[in-house]
Amino acid sequence: MKEDKQLLVLTHLSQLLDFVTGIGGFIVPLILWLTKKDEVFGMDEHGKAIINFRISMFIYILICIPLILLLGLGILGLIAIGFFYLIFPIINAIKVSNNQEPNYPLSIKFIK
Repeated sequence: MKEDKQLLVLTHLSQLLDFVTGIGGFIVPLILWLTKKDEVFGMDEHGKAIINFRISMFIYILICIPLILLLGLGILGLIAIGFFYLIFPIINAIKVSNNQEPNYPLSIKFIK
């Protein structure tokens, strides 16, 4: 296995493609993780963290939708999720470049 910090940073930052393409922020990290997890040191852990974060945020979005109709609080939830989508990939890309482990709060461990 080789160490490729740049690819790990790119994998975290590729989540920001959602703001451009809509779904690319899930597809690109998934493809990078599936193709490189056996070749790049640390890719398996980082890929799992990213996919778990993305699935968790999708579930939180699904929970916020009915809350918009019921209480109007879902709008605040969607704003918070949008903030998480923007900030945490950048924070974790910086952590990777500094040889630290990724940390995505509120992430449910679907893939272990």
